[in-house]
Amino acid sequence: MKHLTVVDPELAEAIQKERIRQETTIELIASENLAPLAVLEAESSVLMNKSAEGYPGRRYFGGCQWVDVVESLAIERAKKLFGAEHANVQPHSGVNANLAVYLAALKPGDRVLAMDLSHGGHLSHGYPLSLPGQIYRFQHYGVDRETERLDYDRIRDLAREMRPRMIVAGASAYPRTIDFAAFGEIADEVGAYLMVDMAHIAGLVAAGLHPSPIPYADFVTHTTYKTMAGGRGGVIYCRAQHAAQVDRAVFPGIQGTPALQAIAAKAVTFKIAMSEEFRAYQAQILRNARALAAGLAEHGFRLVAGGTDNHLMLVDLRSKGISGKEAQEVLENVGIATNKNVIPFDPAKPAVGSGIRLGTPAVTRRGFTEEDMVIVADLIGDVLETSEDEQVLARGRKQVQALTTAHPLFYE
Repeated sequence: MKHLTVVDPELAEAIQKERIRQETTIELIASENLAPLAVLEAESSVLMNKSAEGYPGRRYFGGCQWVDVVESLAIERAKKLFGAEHANVQPHSGVNANLAVYLAALKPGDRVLAMDLSHGGHLSHGYPLSLPGQIYRFQHYGVDRETERLDYDRIRDLAREMRPRMIVAGASAYPRTIDFAAFGEIADEVGAYLMVDMAHIAGLVAAGLHPSPIPYADFVTHTTYKTMAGGRGGVIYCRAQHAAQVDRAVFPGIQGTPALQAIAAKAVTFKIAMSEEFRAYQAQILRNARALAAGLAEHGFRLVAGGTDNHLMLVDLRSKGISGKEAQEVLENVGIATNKNVIPFDPAKPAVGSGIRLGTPAVTRRGFTEEDMVIVADLIGDVLETSEDEQVLARGRKQVQALTTAHPLFYE
């Protein structure tokens, strides 16, 4: 950062301190990951100097011959990776991808059935204060109170009663496998579009370790970080008959010129995701998640839905007498980053939460193994069970330092 240090030393210092924080922190926030150096190079390239409204071969600016190559590479790689008929790689975020799908397929006031935020859904799936929640008429399904898993018969009953124009599947805090075939059958029965937001599990899907929604859904969206371990941004896949309206919904519908440097980062991300190393990485994410879940269970923590099938887990803290907010703060004090989270049917407010959400993509990128995750589980258990004991906290900080030193953040 030699130039930034001279031009804006205050900003440079903040960035450097954030790098140090990442290097010295065990990152267990399920939606975060560590981008490869090739992705970072693409994101900081000269492509950010170019404006290119439109699509490859159909731009509203001159001088686009090379950025057309960049975007075409991203499109073709995305389609090949997920077996999709059409891909739009321009959305600036996952939320923008979802907004574009709604704009492409729905009219204001149309009915949409989606997963409740408090049961693991997402803000863009119809939360009342979100833009989609204000434009469309959302109704929400949740998990079964006893099993804390999706009840597809109940979802079918809701769909038959509601007759939505669209059903949204996908979650930001659901630890079990989602049955996209079942969602497809329900959508077909009631004549609804099926949109799947696979932002969290896209890497697992790409590696063949989670069922793909592509054969069953009219529209699929995802982000390119989280389990994909790439740059920031969103992607939309759709069936060929919806391609024109999706492209129009993105541009000029909700965005102007695309972030070409981010599209380049997506292209790199998709290429990496086609490798055997990436598939091995995704498999290790799952092994690490299972090891962490088992270790926490050994300490008496209750896991929502009984465990995990993917990269994340929800930990119910009520039996430990600590809130999600308190747990997040205590763990951060020793160098473990988590996020407070509500659990299904949570009596606590979202700002407090009765649980924490944990995920293994970032630590797996650093090279953590199942053995390391057992140590992390013990560390979490010790810290949360004796959060007032300064000796325990000091010991925890030393363990975090040892683990992060053993697994450096950046590597070729």
